[in-house]
Amino acid sequence: MRRFTTLLAPILLALALPGQAADLQAQLTQYFKARDPQHAAGMNVVIRTPQAQWPDCAAPQIVLPGNSRQWGNMSIATNCGQNRRYLQVQVQVTGVYLVANHQLMRGSNVTASDFRLQSGRLDTLPARTLFSTDNVADAIAMRDITPGQPVTATMVRLPWRVKAGQNVIVVASGNGFDASSEGKALNNATTAQMVRVRMGNGQVVSGRVGEDGNILISL
Repeated sequence: MRRFTTLLAPILLALALPGQAADLQAQLTQYFKARDPQHAAGMNVVIRTPQAQWPDCAAPQIVLPGNSRQWGNMSIATNCGQNRRYLQVQVQVTGVYLVANHQLMRGSNVTASDFRLQSGRLDTLPARTLFSTDNVADAIAMRDITPGQPVTATMVRLPWRVKAGQNVIVVASGNGFDASSEGKALNNATTAQMVRVRMGNGQVVSGRVGEDGNILISL
């Protein structure tokens, strides 16, 4: 009887593991799709930890570290009561990202027509890759960009709306009042960025650059 039980245990485990694998795979996929619904349709989760080290309960609690990346290789914790196990997973995502249509030289002015959207694996792209043309219309290339190269946020910037040393109008607004005064910008900034301004009395204030170039301060 003991020998029979010893032989039976591995067989039962082998029969149970495919179901466990499917359940855990489905749970992780659902978890990451809920975390990033925008890319859920093109998402696939691969568990890289050997199956013998997986949690042994039917519905483990999934915990991600606070600084986890959005996709790619990451470590997650799975809790079954007081028992915690760590899994290595790869979150694969397919979608569209921005690439250059042709060679773009550093310092050149670029427009949305200089780029196109290309489909591929998003989780293998460089950090801060752009996924639309929203940030490249009327921008400036900060480095040489080759044709077909994924475009990141560090490769382009909007033109300076305010430059250091420029005289600017500071508009302060509060509950029922608006006041304006002139000052001198202390740093370069694009529209919607923060800029420091030295006022006529020597005081330094910070405000956000408006589309008209005025510096907006809310009191």
